Amino acid sequence: MPEAPAHPARLPLEALETDCRMEAIRSAGPGGQHRNKVHTGVRLSHLPTGTQGRATERRSQLENKVEALYRLRLRLALDYRNPPREEDFGDPEEYQPSPLWQGRARGGKIRVNHDHNDFPALLAEVLDRLAADGDDLERTAAAFRVSKSQMLKFLASEHAALGALNDRRRARGEHPLRAS
Repeated sequence: MPEAPAHPARLPLEALETDCRMEAIRSAGPGGQHRNKVHTGVRLSHLPTGTQGRATERRSQLENKVEALYRLRLRLALDYRNPPREEDFGDPEEYQPSPLWQGRARGGKIRVNHDHNDFPALLAEVLDRLAADGDDLERTAAAFRVSKSQMLKFLASEHAALGALNDRRRARGEHPLRAS
């Protein structure tokens, strides 16, 4: 099966940065004179999608850039969907999760901390497949070789992902899902 086009959240950081415009912005809030006088905050704009990531809480522009890049990747994972391919609609047993996912899933469980650098890429992969599956969580979980409860727990680790799924379920007259 041909590999899906890379979701922007799954790109290597250097490749993603080439598609972005970085702006130094003035930090607001506490932090002393240094923070209030210089432009240590960072706003990254992903030019193809218009999605932004921003960080101002650190006194170092480099530290803010790292955080803004993570937030941009997370926002892209939540808001941008790769167009589904024909093979994405096949039998879940035929779906091949990415090597990144396979390296994180063991014994039917996914192990990744929400703050880990891999999280946005994994979330984007799951949300792309979930969209192709018409929000059928059980089918998506089967494609990733984890239980439905594990997939729900993974989505619940980013409340905006689970919230968006539940909004779509409510619109169809279905009950919202809750992680245990």
